[in-house]
Amino acid sequence: MESSSENPTSPSPGTTPSTVINPGFPVSDNGLSGASLPSPPERTSSQGGVPLSKSASNVSSHSHRQSFAENQRHPPPSPRSQRHPSFTQQAIQDLMNHPPPNRHQNPRYVGRDWRDIAIGELLQPDEVKWAELDTSIQEATKTLFQSNPNNVVLVRQDSSSKEAISTFDHSDLNAYLLAVVGLAKPEEEQVALYRDISVKAQSQEEIPLRELQPIFRKEELVKLPAEATLDKAIEVFGGGIHRVLVTNKDAEVVGILSQLRLLEFFWNEAVNFPLIDRLYTILLRDLQIGTQQIIAINADAPLADALFLMSSEGLTSVAVVDNGHNVVGNISTVDVRHLTSANSLPLLKASCMHFISVILSERGVEHGRDSFPVFYVNPYSTLAHTVAKLVATQSHRMWVVESASPSPSAPATPLLSASSLPPLSTLSPPVTSPGGRTGSPAPGSATVVVPPPGAITTSTPQSPSTQGPFSSVPASALPGAGLSGRLTGVVSLTDILNLFAKSSGLRPLDPSESRARRRRSSSVSVRPTLDVGKDNGGSSVDPLR
Repeated sequence: MESSSENPTSPSPGTTPSTVINPGFPVSDNGLSGASLPSPPERTSSQGGVPLSKSASNVSSHSHRQSFAENQRHPPPSPRSQRHPSFTQQAIQDLMNHPPPNRHQNPRYVGRDWRDIAIGELLQPDEVKWAELDTSIQEATKTLFQSNPNNVVLVRQDSSSKEAISTFDHSDLNAYLLAVVGLAKPEEEQVALYRDISVKAQSQEEIPLRELQPIFRKEELVKLPAEATLDKAIEVFGGGIHRVLVTNKDAEVVGILSQLRLLEFFWNEAVNFPLIDRLYTILLRDLQIGTQQIIAINADAPLADALFLMSSEGLTSVAVVDNGHNVVGNISTVDVRHLTSANSLPLLKASCMHFISVILSERGVEHGRDSFPVFYVNPYSTLAHTVAKLVATQSHRMWVVESASPSPSAPATPLLSASSLPPLSTLSPPVTSPGGRTGSPAPGSATVVVPPPGAITTSTPQSPSTQGPFSSVPASALPGAGLSGRLTGVVSLTDILNLFAKSSGLRPLDPSESRARRRRSSSVSVRPTLDVGKDNGGSSVDPLR
C-alpha cells in the first residue's frame, strides 16, 4: 500500500504493517487492543500554526453553526427569479394559435393542383384489415384493436373474396356492448334476436358477425377507384361520409381513405397548395364554420348514458361538461375498448368523469407520463390551430368554447359562472323515440343540449345525483380542466373538408343529410334500469369471451 502523509494510520517507514485500521471504527479484541495508535492531529487556527484549545474549538464550531442557521433563515434570492423567460406568454400563445406546419415542399406535389392528385397516391400498403361474416365478434374486435390506423375492419363473404360487404368499427362494438348488458330495447321484430345475443354472451359462446349485422348501424359503403382524384373524395367527405373504400380495376378493395387521412394530407402538404394554405391563418370566428347545436353529457352522468347517446345520435364522440357547461373532457366510441372485459363493466355505472380519470391513468401507465389531450378551441383560434389539434389527437371534432378575451394571447377561460346558467333540467331536450314521437325528457336524463350564446337565464343549477357505486371525480382534480371554457359549438372534420371543397369551387353534399340519416337508422332506446354484469341467474357477463 502506498503511504501518504495525510493518512494518520500509515506505519512509519521500514516497518511492515500487519493491519490497517480505519479511523473512527472501534478496535476489536483480536490482539490489537494494546496497540498504540497515533493521535489525531491538532486543529490549528487560520492565522498561523498555533494549536486551538478544546474550548476555542467548541466556540468556533458553535459560531459556525449559528452562522449557518442565520443563513438558512435569510437565504439569498434565487438567480432564477432575476432571469427573463426566453418566450413571453403572448409569444407562447401565438405559437399555439399559429403552429408551424411543414414548410418544406414535397417534390411529389410541387406545381400540381391537389384536385388532380389520385386517391391511390395517399394509400399505405397493407393497411386493409379483413374479417369474414363467420368471424366471431371476439376475433373481429382483436383485429380492430391491433395496429389498425383506420379504426375499421372490412367484412367480406369469405377469405377468398376481396369485395367488402360491410364494416366493423368502434361504433358497432358500442352497439353490441349495449345489447349485451341490457341497455338496448329493440323493436318488437328484433326482441328475439337481442335476447339470443344476450344469452350467448352470458354463456360465453362465440357470436359470428353474420348474426350481429341487424344491430349495427351501417354508414353506406362508398367506393372510389384508385385513379379517381381527390376532388371526388373531398366532395364525398364534405357531405359527412367518414371513409371511402378504394378499389382497383378489378373492383377489389386495395385501401381505405378516411376524412382524417385526407385532412392530415392537407396539413402536411398545404405549402404546395396556396388555395388551402391561405385558409389556415383565418380565425374560426371569421370562417363561420361548425355548428352551435351541441348535445353533450353531464360529468356526473353514468357512462352508460354517454354510450347510448353516441349510439342513438350516430356520434363518434361527445363532450363532457360540468354544471356550468364548461368542457371537462371528451368520450369517444374508441374508448369502448376499455370496457371489453367483465371486470370493466361496472364502469358503466360510474360517472363519466370517473371514466375519464381511468382513461388518463391507463394512458399514463402506457406512455410513462401524464397525458391530458385537449379537445377544445375558441372562436379566436386559427384554422391552423384547430387542424393541428385534430391531427395530433386523431379526433373527429373539436369543441368550441367561449374565450374571455378577443385577444389571441389570452387563454380560453369560462365567461360565465355556474350561478348564471339555467339548471340542466331546464335544458334537457325532448326525447324522440325511435318511431319519431316526441315526449318529455326521461327521468334523470343527463343529456345536455347546450343553448346558443346569449340564451342565458339566472337561476341556481341543480347538480344531478351521481348514480352508481363510484363517486364523481371533481373536474378541478384533472390537470388542465380549468383551462377550458363554456361550450358554445363544435367544428368537425366534415366542416373543414366542406370548407376546403367550397373554397376550391366544388359542390360537396349537404352534411346535414348524412347526420339525419345516421340518426334515423337508430332502432334502440334506453331502459329505465341498468343491471350490468349480471343476468337473472347471477352469472358474470363477459361480452368478448
